[in-house]
Amino acid sequence: MLFTITGKHINVTESIKRHAQQKTSKLTRYYDSINQVDVVVDGNKAGNVSVEIIARAEHNKVFVVKERGEDPSSCIAVAVHKLERQLRRRKSKERDNKHAGGGQLT
Repeated sequence: MLFTITGKHINVTESIKRHAQQKTSKLTRYYDSINQVDVVVDGNKAGNVSVEIIARAEHNKVFVVKERGEDPSSCIAVAVHKLERQLRRRKSKERDNKHAGGGQLT
């Protein structure tokens, strides 16, 4: 899985990079075909930070989450949690659609 992290108007420290990579590495548990994860950390003058995580999967499937707060690490954790929910929902829909209309015998 390809991982990139970008900082806009903020310096991305090694600890933030390590934390983001550690959290996003677990996303393949929820959706197998994820092949790229982009994390964008954006800071502003007021001291707030917004984090956007973009997960790209096979067949041009893209999952995007955004979170805003004061601490980049906590924003990353909450954003990853939101993304996990999206991936779980998508996986269950695909699983249900695959077995829909299974032709029950009566």
